[in-house]
Amino acid sequence: MFGRVVPLLIVVGLGVYGYEEYSRRNAPLPASSPKPEVQEVSANYRCDGRIHCSQMTSCAEATFFLRNCPNVRMDGNNDGVPCEQQWCTSPFAK
Repeated sequence: MFGRVVPLLIVVGLGVYGYEEYSRRNAPLPASSPKPEVQEVSANYRCDGRIHCSQMTSCAEATFFLRNCPNVRMDGNNDGVPCEQQWCTSPFAK
């Protein structure tokens, strides 16, 4: 009996985890005011015409450009997280 139940529980657990991760990443971002940490970072950056991830040097810089500069092309899936392939890949990247 355990030989059938344990693998089934593992598969179900992985399915639930995968669904939660998928839902979390595809959930629309709530509209909120800019966080204070963004205000601190903004003193270090300015809109200077860069629009692509390859022109950025960090996730923080890309996030500043996405939130504050016009015509940037850094959020292909429109989820509010820029440069996911290059800079903002870690859940801890800020």
